Amino acid sequence: MGRLALPDVTLCAAASVNVSATVEALVASIEKVEFAQALLFTDAEIAEAHPELRVVPIERLASASEYSDFLLCRLADYVTTSHCLVVQWDGFVLDADQWSPEFLSYDYIGAAWPQFDDGHDVGNGGFSLRSRKLLDACLDPRFQRGHPEDVAIGRLNRSFLEAEHAIRFADRRAAERFSFERTARSGPTFGFHGIFNMVPALGPDRFWDAYCSLDDRRTAFVDYGLLMRQLGDGAEPLARRGRLSVDLLRNMLA
Repeated sequence: MGRLALPDVTLCAAASVNVSATVEALVASIEKVEFAQALLFTDAEIAEAHPELRVVPIERLASASEYSDFLLCRLADYVTTSHCLVVQWDGFVLDADQWSPEFLSYDYIGAAWPQFDDGHDVGNGGFSLRSRKLLDACLDPRFQRGHPEDVAIGRLNRSFLEAEHAIRFADRRAAERFSFERTARSGPTFGFHGIFNMVPALGPDRFWDAYCSLDDRRTAFVDYGLLMRQLGDGAEPLARRGRLSVDLLRNMLA
């Protein structure tokens, strides 16, 4: 059976840290979907990882806020398709069969945010589908740049984007079919985001390999409790939990 063909979608990721894991997330997505292009924006030297992955050299993204600035201000320079799928090292395509053509009717779709109850709860940018129209709208001088960039789009500027640029955000129903992050997964999804979701997605052995490749492990520390629960009980999971705890403490004190 062939891959899902999405000729109107460009796969994108930008990274200066955890680059090896970012490449793995891109390749995992490429293996399931044939995109118009697959682009990795990085300052790192990358050996050929996949014939369909193109590395685009950029200046180093020295902070998370610089990553936000890149997505808000520069991504539009490179996307020529109607949409782009933005991924990070801890999120990628899970099940291509869960793709719906409906997703392309939205300008922005990402996993729902459970912490908001005002209707502006879509959503997470770490695995998100964005239209070229949205990328252009973010260049409007009236757009208020902010960090994190997904909050700037989905919260700070959402009303402006809807009123002034007719940007269409996915509703929660569509968002929950597209991806999951911090909400309970109600069924199969096209993709996911979050290190704490990688254990069930990859299995504990592949998760550990991915974790050991990271050069910035602060996300794992922030989500320590969720990650511990995902690693489960029993002798082998408890051993992994112990190794992870020691490693995180060592990195925190370094």
